[in-house]
Amino acid sequence: MRKSIIFFLAFVLVIPLTGQTVHPQISFKTTEFDFGKINEEKGKVTHSFDLVNTGGEVLMIQNVTASCGCTAPSWTKEPILPGGTGFVSVTYDPTGRPGAFRKYVMVYSNSNPGTVRLSISGEVIPKPRTIEDEYRYGMGPLRLKSNHLAFANIRNTGKSEKSMEVVNNSDEPITIEFIRIPLHIDIKAEPSTLKPKQKGLIVATYDAAAKNDYGFLIDRLNISVNGQSDRAYSMVISANIEEDFSGLSPEELANAPVVSIDNPEFKFGSLNQGERVEHDFILKNSGKSDLIIRKVKASCGCTAVNPEKSVIGPGESIAIKTVFNSAGKVGTQNKTVTIITNDPKNSKLILWVKGEVIRR
Repeated sequence: MRKSIIFFLAFVLVIPLTGQTVHPQISFKTTEFDFGKINEEKGKVTHSFDLVNTGGEVLMIQNVTASCGCTAPSWTKEPILPGGTGFVSVTYDPTGRPGAFRKYVMVYSNSNPGTVRLSISGEVIPKPRTIEDEYRYGMGPLRLKSNHLAFANIRNTGKSEKSMEVVNNSDEPITIEFIRIPLHIDIKAEPSTLKPKQKGLIVATYDAAAKNDYGFLIDRLNISVNGQSDRAYSMVISANIEEDFSGLSPEELANAPVVSIDNPEFKFGSLNQGERVEHDFILKNSGKSDLIIRKVKASCGCTAVNPEKSVIGPGESIAIKTVFNSAGKVGTQNKTVTIITNDPKNSKLILWVKGEVIRR
């Protein structure tokens, strides 16, 4: 009887020891949570994942990372004793994120295993769209979907038309006019007078032949609303004008100029701020007719570009002298030089000037 009692007591004492690991052990009640449907206009939602240290040593949560900037975690920073509790809290921001979502956070600790993945999910019900949401740019009572009208690619002999929706966000009629319109742009409001809450269009036509230029170009003009205008009432119109080679015959294409560059990238290493560096890009015409440089443009006023000449005969090479001035610059530099030519197969060359400017 005495031996039986001793065996029973030993068994009772051993059971809890065998059920508990000697090491720290992170244990979550659940690793997934579904918020269900949440309303965007109500803002952020938070869920706290509760945890227990089921191990035999102190547990430390070392870090928690989220899979998205829309998800922000917080957690127990203090040591968690064996049997103690803690949390990992996850906050999700639904702003501008309508629809279903599933996001993850990774929990790193001195547990074994040392990484646990938690997930949150749900569906964001978008907030009702206001006029301000739909028409983000305001010029007094006039609201526009954008202050930029982009024409993309236009052949140098052609025209293109674009339009943009606008709305009168007031209880009074408004009249729309345009100020300082470039000669190559025709722009108007249709209708020119908008009734209260009425929608209309800004319609613009871009005449590339009248512009007589090449490459990516920007024009700025001002809008007058009821005769009133200020610096904020401005609009950007952009276009990328390309030479029209569509009319060239097969024979003309076979005898066309062919542009090539020895190396499109110049790496100057490092410079002390204020120093200058020069480099000659060697441009060659490998074609059968004259290569004409239509335009040379640097991405920054800190880079000066000077080709030896603009007409290069067949088989001829020239230097594109490039000077980079590091005054006022610091850190990594990536400057470009765009060269536009009459090569029908490769009319645009991009040259790079790269390096590091060290502050003195």
